[in-house]
Amino acid sequence: MVTTLTKDQALSPAPLRRRDDGPVAILTLSDPQRRNALSLATIAALQQAFDAIAADDKARVVVLAAEGPAFSAGHDLKELTSHRGDDDGGRAFFERTFGSCATMMQAIVALPQPVIAAVEGVATAAGCQMVAACDLAIAGEDAQFATPGVNIGLFCSTPMVALSRNVSRKHAMEMLLTGDLIEAGEAARIGLVNRMVPKGTALSEAIALAHKIAEKPRSTITLGKRAFTRQLEMPLAEAYAHTSRVIVENMLHADAAEGVCAFIEKRMPEWSKR
Repeated sequence: MVTTLTKDQALSPAPLRRRDDGPVAILTLSDPQRRNALSLATIAALQQAFDAIAADDKARVVVLAAEGPAFSAGHDLKELTSHRGDDDGGRAFFERTFGSCATMMQAIVALPQPVIAAVEGVATAAGCQMVAACDLAIAGEDAQFATPGVNIGLFCSTPMVALSRNVSRKHAMEMLLTGDLIEAGEAARIGLVNRMVPKGTALSEAIALAHKIAEKPRSTITLGKRAFTRQLEMPLAEAYAHTSRVIVENMLHADAAEGVCAFIEKRMPEWSKR
């Protein structure tokens, strides 16, 4: 069943829409004329949407998609440039924009629900960063990715954070130092996206994957995502100590007890609603 936000739940006027396909919340950037640029208003709308979804017990998985020939071209350079005439040369607006964007990207990582990017067309600069920030990504065969800031004298410093946590150091550095576009197949090969699918099917494939994940117990998925993110930043011994504590708590949860019993008894588990 597909539902839409009520009037009270509606997002800000920025070009972002939400619809729900059962337990899957689908967010769509809808400003193709501006190549779904991440203006300050769009960043705020994304933040608002993620905050709402974090508190939504019915949403199990999130799919992030976009309309038009670009997933997102990154920051709105015209908006940024328009503030160079400010008394401070634009510093305050730049700090606000990049700080807000960094907070929004971290909200994707911190979200209890997994987030899947469905990418058609180009995802560049902060748009590429957003793909990298998502837990999973499906790319249409026409998708392209780049961190091209170096070509205009603006090194993609903040996109570098998410990119370098997805792909190897040398692949990340090549993208950052050259600004070259890479194709969907190459993005899949280096681990920026999970897989490439036929053009025009990224969204349907992402929704299908989302529903597959949504069938798993919510508590287990939430716990697992949080533990995965935390242990990545830890030294090996600390990571094992942390995840050992996590799996003990997991074993004590009702869903784990039900799942193990169902496996032993050779029946389908009945997951809790929590």
